[in-house]
Amino acid sequence: MNGIQKGTVMRTAVLLLALVNTTLQLFGFDILPFTENEVEIGVSALLNMTAALTAWWWNNSFTEKAREADKHLHAN
Repeated sequence: MNGIQKGTVMRTAVLLLALVNTTLQLFGFDILPFTENEVEIGVSALLNMTAALTAWWWNNSFTEKAREADKHLHAN
């Protein structure tokens, strides 16, 4: 998309969805079939999974570069 980063497009799409949803709710329409509690639980679960996967990934050396760096780190 002419040099536009994928993250920029994703954030813009989520923002537009949120704005459309809020506007429709203002007029009494619910396009997202979730209760507030379900959204809260979903967001919490997503944050927990992201934190767990990030901590697991960064604390384990999968790539050859990472394993090589571990050798240098432990050599001192």
